[in-house]
Amino acid sequence: MKAPGTADGAAFAELTLQVSEALARLGAAREVQVGCSLKEAVWSCGKTTLYRYAPLVARSLSRPILICFALVNRPYVLDLQPERSLVRRLLEAGLDVYLIDWGDPDDADRHIGLEEYIEAHLGGCIRHLRAQRGGERLDLLGVCQGGVLSLCYAALHPDAVANLITLTTPVDFHTPDNLLAKWVRGLDTALLERCGNVPGELLNGLFLALMPLRLTQQKYVRLLTSRPDQRTVEDFVRMEKWIFDSPPQNAAALAQFVRWFYQENRLARDTLAIGNRRVSLQEIRAPLLNLYALEDHIVPASASKALGDYIGSRDYTGCAIATGHIGMYVSRSAGAEVPGRIIPWLAQRS
Repeated sequence: MKAPGTADGAAFAELTLQVSEALARLGAAREVQVGCSLKEAVWSCGKTTLYRYAPLVARSLSRPILICFALVNRPYVLDLQPERSLVRRLLEAGLDVYLIDWGDPDDADRHIGLEEYIEAHLGGCIRHLRAQRGGERLDLLGVCQGGVLSLCYAALHPDAVANLITLTTPVDFHTPDNLLAKWVRGLDTALLERCGNVPGELLNGLFLALMPLRLTQQKYVRLLTSRPDQRTVEDFVRMEKWIFDSPPQNAAALAQFVRWFYQENRLARDTLAIGNRRVSLQEIRAPLLNLYALEDHIVPASASKALGDYIGSRDYTGCAIATGHIGMYVSRSAGAEVPGRIIPWLAQRS
């Protein structure tokens, strides 16, 4: 047995010091701000608010771009901090940027279904913007679940969308590597709807369980033992705030999304109807840029890449990016590549 004061004891003392320093920096970073760009509310419908971002430079493209984010997460991850902000990169390129914030549904909203979200909320935002510009079409950027809603809207209203961009958007929900789809395949959606709105914490637990060791242990151990500087710790805390700040989900829309897409794969099978209208991806004729992540554990690349097989547009561009799902929004590599793909693509079609 080694005596106290050997190399093992010194290593333990060093590790203890590293952890203590990291914990102190975490304590100092608790009040970090998330969201960095100025914006103002310009329209609302129920809990949904449409925001317009203040310009940073003279506008180079007159047509507005509307960002439709997922219902299950907060959209400020796209504007987390100045150096990690897709919104800011678009503004710096002279785009006129709008964003939909779905808000926090309460029990009064539990019966709102996907048709109302697509036609009244997303559609209402689009009609408002078009009315401000004499009926001009706009560019639509759909993110994750918001990309699915955007595809549905563009298929139903092809004359309203000039250019469509999808980011980490699932289309074929039954690809073999889609773990989330396998998990919810047997979920009783009728019971889900009867139980009422689903707390955001419950969905967080589901997403974290897809990669439990990496997402619930490894990242914390890595932070505490890596001697992070204050900026690194603050970046970490911002991400943690976003991850655990998920809004509740109203019962009807969530149950429909699980049943129609994850269980029945209606979008890929061309059997989807919204209200009494058939939704077919073949009806989307607008130029379409589809960006997906090669290391995505929530929306596998195969689920997004499939869009190219179903779309009706003759101007389709698919682009794989070497990062993960959240990395598409906040990693420094994707933070340069994603806007670097979007901005020139739009400029060529404006």
